[in-house]
Amino acid sequence: MPNITRVSKLAFWSIIVAFGVMAIKFAAWWLSGSVALYSDALESIVNVIAAVIAWFAIRISHKPPDLNHPYGHHKAEYFSAVIEGVLIILAALLIFHEAYSALTTDHKLETPVLGMIVNVVATGINGIWAWLLITTGKREQSPALSADGRHILADVITSVGVLFGLIIALATGWIILDAIAAIFVGINVLWEGWKVVSSSVTGLMDTAPGAKQSKLIKSTILSNATGAIEVHDIKVRVSGPVTFIEFHLVVDGAMSVDASHEICDRIEAALKTTIKGAETTIHVEPTQNKKVSGYGVV
Repeated sequence: MPNITRVSKLAFWSIIVAFGVMAIKFAAWWLSGSVALYSDALESIVNVIAAVIAWFAIRISHKPPDLNHPYGHHKAEYFSAVIEGVLIILAALLIFHEAYSALTTDHKLETPVLGMIVNVVATGINGIWAWLLITTGKREQSPALSADGRHILADVITSVGVLFGLIIALATGWIILDAIAAIFVGINVLWEGWKVVSSSVTGLMDTAPGAKQSKLIKSTILSNATGAIEVHDIKVRVSGPVTFIEFHLVVDGAMSVDASHEICDRIEAALKTTIKGAETTIHVEPTQNKKVSGYGVV
């Protein structure tokens, strides 16, 4: 199971980091007057809101099962990721609005170099934090933490694009490139928002794990089912940090309950060792319930 304390602490510190980076990016915009840097700062507001939502969702998702939620509260993280994706898309629309205003009106850059240096500091902080969130989210199977990390990584990429656009604008004197850079920021933010929403909806729909993990689950079951006759109807769904596994185990009708239970215990223990967060349900059946589509046990 995931390290709840570590995940929750990282989610909380994400709020602090998001506020700090937002302040730095708005300072960069104020110093430079760049609409591209302003667009970058606007996205940081979404980072703050998303971090708060992720922290709240992670706290809910780690609550133990209760009468109304017997399978736990793990899907709260997916809802958080969906909301974050929608916020990212809204941020993209704000950026497009600012870029359009810059294209239709004259604007000038104040002290762009100083603003760019300040923005580089914010980008560096975001890069380190994104790496920490993504690696921890993947290791601890936290959709909310992973989504937050991917969002911040997208922010890093757009910030690099903004800085590159500003360098070209300053080198050529074509200030219009500042607004064009903001448009590219908006497009990338929109794309990242779509990816976060689509991956979260996949989790809410009880999607099965990938082929590699499915194969591992099947081989683990069969290699530890010695004494049984057949395994069939293996079903797996992933819900945040938990992988729910259920299947039918065919045994000799004359086998005692104790003996069949021993096989089940052995399989469950192996799955817990092999698959992080595995929760297994096994339905024991007599020989006559064998299926043509079943897997024989060697």
